[in-house]
Amino acid sequence: MRSLDPGGILGPVKKPLIIVESPTKARTIKKFLPARYAVKASVGHVRDLPKSTLGVDVEHDFTPKYLTIKGKGELIKELRGAVKSATDVYLATDPDREGEAIAWHLSELLKLSDPKRIELHEITKDAALAALKHPHHIDMDRVNAQQARRILDRLVGYKISPLLWAKVRGGLSAGRVQSVAVKLIVDREREIEAFVPREYWTVAALLASKDAAADAAFSADLVSYRGEKLEIPTQAAVDAILLALEGARYRVSSIKKRELRRHAPAPFTTSTLQQEASRKLKMRVRRAMQIAQTLYEGVDLGGSQGTEGLITYMRTDSTRISDAARAAAEQFIVDTYGKEFHGGTRHRVREGAQDAHEAIRPTSVHHTPESLAGVLKRDELRLYTMVWERFVASQMAPALLDQTVIDVAANDYGFRATGTVMRFPGFTRVYEEGREEESAGKGRVRLPQLEENAELDCRKLEPKQHFTEPPPRYTEAALVKALEDNGIGRPSTYSAIVETIQARGYVTQQDRRFVPTEIGAAVNDLLVEHFPNIVSLDFTAQMEGDLDKVAEGHEDWIVLLQRFYGPFESDLDTAEKKLPRLELRDEPTDEICPNCGRPMVIKTGRFGRFISCTGYPECKTTKPIVKETGADCPKCGGAVVERRSKKGRVFYGCANYPNCDFISWDAVARERCPVCGSHVVAKTRRGGTVQLQCAADRSHDVSTLATSEAAASEREPLEA
Repeated sequence: MRSLDPGGILGPVKKPLIIVESPTKARTIKKFLPARYAVKASVGHVRDLPKSTLGVDVEHDFTPKYLTIKGKGELIKELRGAVKSATDVYLATDPDREGEAIAWHLSELLKLSDPKRIELHEITKDAALAALKHPHHIDMDRVNAQQARRILDRLVGYKISPLLWAKVRGGLSAGRVQSVAVKLIVDREREIEAFVPREYWTVAALLASKDAAADAAFSADLVSYRGEKLEIPTQAAVDAILLALEGARYRVSSIKKRELRRHAPAPFTTSTLQQEASRKLKMRVRRAMQIAQTLYEGVDLGGSQGTEGLITYMRTDSTRISDAARAAAEQFIVDTYGKEFHGGTRHRVREGAQDAHEAIRPTSVHHTPESLAGVLKRDELRLYTMVWERFVASQMAPALLDQTVIDVAANDYGFRATGTVMRFPGFTRVYEEGREEESAGKGRVRLPQLEENAELDCRKLEPKQHFTEPPPRYTEAALVKALEDNGIGRPSTYSAIVETIQARGYVTQQDRRFVPTEIGAAVNDLLVEHFPNIVSLDFTAQMEGDLDKVAEGHEDWIVLLQRFYGPFESDLDTAEKKLPRLELRDEPTDEICPNCGRPMVIKTGRFGRFISCTGYPECKTTKPIVKETGADCPKCGGAVVERRSKKGRVFYGCANYPNCDFISWDAVARERCPVCGSHVVAKTRRGGTVQLQCAADRSHDVSTLATSEAAASEREPLEA
């Protein structure tokens, strides 16, 4: 019924209020929901433990002391005003533990007596309306699991870090889960350093049928001697083999053919999405998650389609998909590729997965990458295409290959050639998984038609010397996989772990692979000796399992903290007494001080790593270690890089300094203003909201650009 006094004498009409985390998500939902709903954003977390003190009363059941996050005062005031004029309050923060905790903090801070919790696993009109019909209470088990994780991280960070400052170097810090990731990288590096290469040889025969053309020859590898597997350790052994094969008769001893079935990969989880984005798109883990956040929160599709999320929630460890999505995929595959391409595979959910959400998939299979080519930006389209193709492929039939194995006898030696031919492409019609560099580029071989006992000519014998290689350093994809395989971290934390260990200066990347720094190795060794549980894979995985039990209501969070803190406090006491002072060398560089001519080195200070003159304190010359942003300098076209001032404040400047003096305290967007072509900056407003603005004229409309907002609105788990 229409109000008789809409906003008149009796005041504004009260509306149901929906509170989400992200401003982007708020705008998307507002566009497709009826006007009777008000939608506001919390812009991530609103309360946290204090920065200056521990904020946890370990003597009284680990009671946390929460404070409103600095800068959120105006935002909270605005939300309180919205609550007063609301008929109902729906808390629609993200559907995971971190989102559940934000919902609880909002409820406490806004003094909500009966908040309604709803979860949006995809940002579409149908999903939102369905969620509003089925609200539920805040899940305190999930809230307590988040609180326990936050307090564990705070205890480790605030108790161990002062020890590192006193015994190693100021500005260092320890993290409960990040320290385990550093240990994986340090252990791998030492495995590489200790590796002793072993020589071995291979022999390949270039074979062909009698009187066959030169281009009809195929290669077969020497694999056996008198039926036993053959290893060739030295050149002397190779020479003996070549001598024995002189004048040998080559004969096809057996031909075996079989059908191989390659099954489609499962749809993406957070971990596999990050790994595949790294392998196929050469995309950083954090960047992939920022783009996924944008695709989840909503994209303006233009015309009558409106604005909606294009993928389901991107923090998940499940490969499960809904029956409706499965049915839509089946119809699409049959209509587009034919009935024979539909497989209907049901992928088994990994053991130990929380399975709280579906896999990452498109919200509609009919939003094909081709239909979005003019809507999404380059990286958005690349990532979306990968998600769409992986989902569609996951519901398609297996690929069928014919494999042929030809064994060739020559005196007492056996050669083998293996070839595969695609007979039915199945899911590969749509999608092929990416590979690490080591396994990339290995194609399929087609072999000639031969019969058993056929005589062959040996056109050439090719001996090759090889040396065994150490295990490779971790890429971002490989590290995320190792963390998941060992039960370390959860989908919401992988990106933060990868970024944090680099930001702390404990590891760097060389050729897209992680290398520990000297300081990273030293801190790791200290933790291994004095806090073995903190860097233990088994202990950390067990803790993750215990946190899962808290979330499921099977474990008391305070008991979990008590069980952890007793041994941890004992280790702290011992370390404080026995830990020696470590002297660390600075990392050398190729740079020379421009003022005094001495070599410059990399040091780690309170605000991170920086380059300093070795002549300190006589020469106080320092330089920042810059980080690329992907934006171009508006003055000279050079790269805009992220720098830090001497006091640790982040700013953005041209990489060509001092020849170019461009500087900005606000992040510079990759895109230019669509009105005047000037550069665009991301302004952080009071309350934490981010607004893109033309640097030349803030009245210019840059609303069509969405750069950097995903990064600003992305809610990472709070960490010590």
